[in-house]
Amino acid sequence: MKTLLKKLFLSISLLGFLALPALAAECPRGDLDKRYCDVNGDLVADTPTDSSKWVDPDTLIFAYTPVEDPAVYKGVWADFLVNMEAVTGKKVVFFPVQSNAAQIEAMRSGRLHIAGFNTGSNPLAVNCAGFESFAIMASLTGHFGYEMEIITYPGSGINKVEDIRGKTLAFTSPTSNSGKKAPSAILKSKFDMIADRDFKAVYSGKHDNSILGVANKDYVAASIANSVKSRMIKRNVIKAEDVVTIYKSQTFPTTGFGYAHNLSPALKAKIKEAFFGYQWDKPDWAQKKMVPTSLKVEFSKSKEGQFIPITYKSHWAVIRTIDKANGVSYACK
Repeated sequence: MKTLLKKLFLSISLLGFLALPALAAECPRGDLDKRYCDVNGDLVADTPTDSSKWVDPDTLIFAYTPVEDPAVYKGVWADFLVNMEAVTGKKVVFFPVQSNAAQIEAMRSGRLHIAGFNTGSNPLAVNCAGFESFAIMASLTGHFGYEMEIITYPGSGINKVEDIRGKTLAFTSPTSNSGKKAPSAILKSKFDMIADRDFKAVYSGKHDNSILGVANKDYVAASIANSVKSRMIKRNVIKAEDVVTIYKSQTFPTTGFGYAHNLSPALKAKIKEAFFGYQWDKPDWAQKKMVPTSLKVEFSKSKEGQFIPITYKSHWAVIRTIDKANGVSYACK
């Protein structure tokens, strides 16, 4: 009897051991945080299979990447959020985040439902905060993206990238693609230049800070997103001749828009409808004509005028390659 029980116990133990890989395989996650699963292999967190874990709040919180003054962009997104309220039937509030880290933490903790994460912080938002991106702004011809530029000011003594050796280069933030990650990879691979070995690195916090810093000669050079520079020039924040470009990269995807992975499927569908069905002109009944929305007024400066579908797996592949070259980890801190 004891021998039989022992064999039975060993059999049950072995079955349990063999089942462990099978159980683990039910929740593949790749680089995703342990709280998420990626069964369909699209590299973003799946919607929870348990409907009791779906989120469907009465008030939706929206945040745009903090590339420029949040106070300015609250007005820029006003018309869009009115449309979002009409489509979803919910109140929508603009959340003026001050940093990429704060935006990511807000979504991870459940305090942020819809967002536009900048190029560089998109992978960390996906893997650490359960962000599910689905849209990007594009021109009416479908073109989208921006380039990283290294800029200086006239008369700085810097005429080419190599002239930055021994001087200071302003980055924006560690999670920014054009403000840190892309230039770091390019400077290392193309020019054998590494921060704090060949030049001093400082951080401005945001692209507009870096651009203004160079224009006002506070920084001798900076790496920035040229889409931000274009909008600042058209708003007369700086003049085009205030800065000089000494390097321009390949085109990168710009801000990715999406929502928290655990929103209810019905709500997700409504949010997508609000993006892809958005009318960039609105009726002015007093003038009896259509006029540009606040969103169109701002983003037409960088030639954008529609939202188009994207996937994180495809459109952010180049950014993941840059991150890998820089040894970037997507682990939550």
